[in-house]
Amino acid sequence: VGMVMYNAETMEIAKPSELLASVRAYMNVLQTVEHYVNIDMTRIFNNCLLQQTQAIDSHGEKTIAALYNTWYSDVLLRKVSGGNIVFSMNQRAFVSITPEGCIPFNPEEFSDFNELRSLAELIGPYGIKLINEQLMWHIANQVQELKRMVGMNKETLIILRSNFDKPEIMKDHFKRLQHVDNVLQRMTIIGVILSFRQLLQEALLDVLEQRIPFLVSSMKDFQNHVPGGDPLKTVSEMASAAGLSCKVDPTLLNALRAQKPEIDEGEHLTVLLLMVFVAVSIPKLAKNDQSFYRATYEAHTNNTHCLALAVNNIFGALFTICGQNDLEDRMAEFLALASSSLLRLGQETEKENIKNRESIYLLLHQIVQESPFLTMDLLESCFPYALIRNAFHAVYKQEQSGI
Repeated sequence: VGMVMYNAETMEIAKPSELLASVRAYMNVLQTVEHYVNIDMTRIFNNCLLQQTQAIDSHGEKTIAALYNTWYSDVLLRKVSGGNIVFSMNQRAFVSITPEGCIPFNPEEFSDFNELRSLAELIGPYGIKLINEQLMWHIANQVQELKRMVGMNKETLIILRSNFDKPEIMKDHFKRLQHVDNVLQRMTIIGVILSFRQLLQEALLDVLEQRIPFLVSSMKDFQNHVPGGDPLKTVSEMASAAGLSCKVDPTLLNALRAQKPEIDEGEHLTVLLLMVFVAVSIPKLAKNDQSFYRATYEAHTNNTHCLALAVNNIFGALFTICGQNDLEDRMAEFLALASSSLLRLGQETEKENIKNRESIYLLLHQIVQESPFLTMDLLESCFPYALIRNAFHAVYKQEQSGI
């Protein structure tokens, strides 16, 4: 634990790859000692390193897993929410977009694939599960706040849902919505957390595929051919613990379910109205200067692109919890609402409101691309693909010209 070099005051910590190299060097030295002293070093390593995957060790002290859990959730992800760090889709890491020195550490040095793979090697599936549970706790708290804001706007959202094909009524009632920016910000935070979790899962899967390839391939096969559709979600939980992706995230499902064990009749309507709230609010992002899509990073400057992951995961989990088996229909409704709201941006005359319109068109494309429930055919029926193609052209051209 001393090799982690965690400093709570300055929020500094050793890079996982450096720690892994130190641990390996330490182990090599001790294994050399084993030749001269009759000690079973392998058993000591197994016992010691297994304890480091839990929240506390046998002495009640914080472990490697606990320290990295604290650092990633309280330092890295907080800094991302504060701006200047984006989740780059093509680099598969969190990247700083400010000059060096503005942030006390380089986020890419802690969040790229090699670093997270080293972390997964150090703390194993148990340690990754610990971090995942902490991340899901943060998401569940954000969802609770989102539901509270839905309650404040209930009547307006019901009207918006039933009049999505009437532009004048939509425009008038959208102005009455409260906390629109707050909802978008919270959904973006959820998206950022889920993006980090996705990177962690990919790193863990890579480690396990090298360590236990036959077991991982059996899990994949079992996941793809489970009889009866896995009603108890046991196969999904096993697959998720090994880093495999699932249509509906079981860890997220459990975190949201734990928050409200009893599902009342109004829960489905609340989730439905939250979906409407997010769908009709997306066009407002076009106003924001920071919503510009940076083709170099395949990312919006304010991490708006992370909304795609948030929309698919949160609504996937919430509608599954409601148990009405209408998930695909509701996601199609979300697409229709978001598409019609974005198409109205084309008729907007005020330049201030459509500053980054093309960048937000790309968000809709990404939501469909990342969704296990929506198809490009469905998108084409709601939103002309020519607009998305032109949007890609426009943002790439704009970035090259340095505007």
